[in-house]
Amino acid sequence: MPVLYLGHGAPPLADDPTWTGELAAWSAALPTPRSILVVSAHWEESPLTLGSTTGAPLTYDFWGFPRRYYEVAYDAPGAPELAADVRALLGAAGPVASDEERGLDHGAYVPLKEMFPDADVPVLQMSMPSLDPLALFDVGRRLAPLRDAGVLVVGSGFLTHNLSCVDFAAGTGSTPPSWSVEFDDWAARTLAAGDVDSVLDFQRRAPAAGIAHPRTEHFAPLFVSLGASGGQAAPETAVEGFWYGLSKRSFQFS
Repeated sequence: MPVLYLGHGAPPLADDPTWTGELAAWSAALPTPRSILVVSAHWEESPLTLGSTTGAPLTYDFWGFPRRYYEVAYDAPGAPELAADVRALLGAAGPVASDEERGLDHGAYVPLKEMFPDADVPVLQMSMPSLDPLALFDVGRRLAPLRDAGVLVVGSGFLTHNLSCVDFAAGTGSTPPSWSVEFDDWAARTLAAGDVDSVLDFQRRAPAAGIAHPRTEHFAPLFVSLGASGGQAAPETAVEGFWYGLSKRSFQFS
């Protein structure tokens, strides 16, 4: 299976027909996964923790939105076999905990609902035990064998993410700020060049890194995806463009 890093945005991104169409087209071109392992920007927990394998309700981890966003359902099957495989692959690196009460958060179910709307593929969510790039890259590297078993590994974040600098009154198609454009361009070029070291050291090497990611949780899932890909050069850009000035560029590692 390929490995993905996708931009999931806030729940209202699912109202954008351009984005939903892009995700639907992307998934249509993918081989059908046996199961899906998601690492979302919205779950940091140490030790590394696996979410529900028994169908816990979705985690609506956002506030202040209209009621309809809290009524979204995505009843994908749990993935206990995948959880066992993840434990086996990661056990030597440290403890792996479980939280059977934690359902998928919006970093997982919002994009998966567009990509796999029938909710017929088992899904497991996994926490990020830290935001350390090298540690997350190593987690991804250890998970790489899952790909040969038909597992789609998905890192879910947003390529630029600074809500304090977003002018929501300007609309979804507003001109992106220079810091977002510069970081987006740098990330695309650096990954295309196969410069894994620079990606992992992005806080020192990328332009406007501190503005694009004042906190790095939305970029961090990329490190897991990059590790699971084997540090492969030149991923395909599956989605590009901006939403409220933030880069929604998403990658597929073959």
